[in-house]
Amino acid sequence: MWEKTVTIQGPYNFDRALERLSLDPLQAVDILKRQVKIPIYGKVPETAVITAIGTTEEPAFHIEGENPDTAEIVEKRLFHLFQWDTDIAGITGYFTGTALQPIFEEHRGTPFVLDFSPYACLVKCIIHQQLNTKFAHTLTERFVYTFGFQKEGVWFYPSPEKVAAIPVSDLRSLQFSERKAEYVTGLSKLVASGELNLAALDTKPDEEILKTLVKIRGIGPWTVQNFLMFGLGRPNLFPKADIGIQNALKKLFQLEKKPTYEEMDTYAKDWEPYLSYASLYLWRSIE
Repeated sequence: MWEKTVTIQGPYNFDRALERLSLDPLQAVDILKRQVKIPIYGKVPETAVITAIGTTEEPAFHIEGENPDTAEIVEKRLFHLFQWDTDIAGITGYFTGTALQPIFEEHRGTPFVLDFSPYACLVKCIIHQQLNTKFAHTLTERFVYTFGFQKEGVWFYPSPEKVAAIPVSDLRSLQFSERKAEYVTGLSKLVASGELNLAALDTKPDEEILKTLVKIRGIGPWTVQNFLMFGLGRPNLFPKADIGIQNALKKLFQLEKKPTYEEMDTYAKDWEPYLSYASLYLWRSIE
C-alpha cells in the first residue's frame, strides 16, 4: 500500500464532483467522508481512494493506492481523471461577461471528472442511448453486476475480451434490445482484436476521432461527443442533441420552447474554446 497528499490550485469544489459522481449508482462515493474509490484499469486491476482534506479555495487530497510499484502511474491517472492540472479559475474568468457568468459563480469550482475507462465510457454511452436516465442506470448496473467484477468495494466494467464473447441472448435477458446488445458486443470485438485502439485515439484531433468512431455500428455523433468529453477530457464539445443542454438553455434564456440548433450555435459562439465547461455548468444548473 502507498499514500500521498496532493495539493492543487483552487478553486476546485470536490464536493460538487462527488455529487455528480453519485448520480451513477455504480460509483463508490461517500459524500460524508468526502471520499471516492476509483477503479484503475491496467494489466492488473487495482483500486485507489481519494479523500478531500482541503477546501474549495485551497484544495488538498489524500490518496491511497494498492501497489507501490504503480504509484506514479496511478497518481498521473488520477490527475487526468479529476483534471487536477486544469486552470478552473482561468476558465471561470473567461466566462465573465457572458450569459453563463451567474451559473459559473453559483457553481464555482465545479470540476470536470472523466469516466474511469475510455472503453467503459463508450459502452456506457451506447447503453444509455435513447433510454430515460433511471432505466439507463439500471441496465448499466445489470451489465456490470453480471459480467464485471468487484474489488475493494469498487465495481469494474468487464474487459472488451469478455464482452466480445457474450452471446447477444445473454444481454437480451438483461433487457437489452437486440440492436443495443449487438452494438456493445460489436464495439468490444473491435477493441479486443486491436482494430480499434482507444489509447491511440487519444492522440488524434476531435474531428479525426469523430470520423473514426461514427463508422462503428451503434455510435453516432452524440456518443462521440460524450466520449470526447468524458472519456478523453477534450475541452471544446457542445452536444446540441442532449436534452439536458436544451432544457438548461431554455431555462437560462427563459425561452417558450427548446432552442433550435441554430440558436444554440449563436449562444455557443461566446463560449469557445471551453464549450465542454459550458456544457458541464449548464447540466449543473438543472441537476
